Amino acid sequence: MIVLGFFLTAPMGIGYMEHKVLAHMQHRLGPMEAGGFHGWAQLVADGVKFIQKEDIIPKAADSWVFTLAPAVVMVPYIAIFAVIPFGRTLWAENLDIGIFYVLAITAISVIGILMAGWASANKFSLIGALRAAAQLIAYELPLILASVAVVMQAGTLSLVGISEAQHHYWYIFTQPVGFFIFIVASLAELTRPPFDMPIADSEIIFGAYTEYTGLKFAFFLLAEYGGIVAFSAIASVLFLGGYQGIPVIGHLIPGFFWMSGKVGALAFFIIWLRATYPRLREDQLQRFAWVALIPLALADIMVTGVVKVLVK
Repeated sequence: MIVLGFFLTAPMGIGYMEHKVLAHMQHRLGPMEAGGFHGWAQLVADGVKFIQKEDIIPKAADSWVFTLAPAVVMVPYIAIFAVIPFGRTLWAENLDIGIFYVLAITAISVIGILMAGWASANKFSLIGALRAAAQLIAYELPLILASVAVVMQAGTLSLVGISEAQHHYWYIFTQPVGFFIFIVASLAELTRPPFDMPIADSEIIFGAYTEYTGLKFAFFLLAEYGGIVAFSAIASVLFLGGYQGIPVIGHLIPGFFWMSGKVGALAFFIIWLRATYPRLREDQLQRFAWVALIPLALADIMVTGVVKVLVK
């Protein structure tokens, strides 16, 4: 219940951050009315609005697959938070194969997107779903390879173990290339700008989500912002020490606040990129993954292995 409650509240904070950060970066105020103080209740009001909207299923759609797709996209992100450590004892489950579990379960969301695109009986939805599938397949590999280098250095697959292994220094200092690859691949996995081709509104309306309304559409949005929190948390554990603080003053601040601050900083960076970079072309996205990121990730693993053997 705590994990579910966190999933339902943390993405709301990230969504509000996106409203306000993008607004100020574009020299406007953003939400100001809902809730009375700087529009803090805007997303709550949006949720009420989605509940009131009519739930429409296209006549030609496969109704069962169309209805199940939002859940298939959203549930994996809920399950991820069960193994994310926010403190030395603050986690739901400490799996010995935690990073393997996390990387495996994130791949399930692409099935839900394919279900949504195919079941909608809409050509724009299908194009968006196929784009998403091709994108997630291409960037899943560098995401995994970047994580492999960290696992090699830490000597464990446990997320708690990886965090504990960074007690003296964070792996971003020894794995800067892996950190870059992981962040870029995470953006592609989340279909966030500049990798938002599967939902390119100027080309294919809203991709696989075009025919969705009401709560079903809200679930897709919730999964997107939940994914931002999830991937920010995973990156924090792998490269920023997780709940470990700065060695000199780390013990003065509880691990939960260190972890939350790192997740918030990475989420802010993801939002910042949306306001900065234009959307790539589909061929540019694929070329960047297969020609640049994957060879770079393999080279990073090789260097990590050599250093690990020599130091040992």
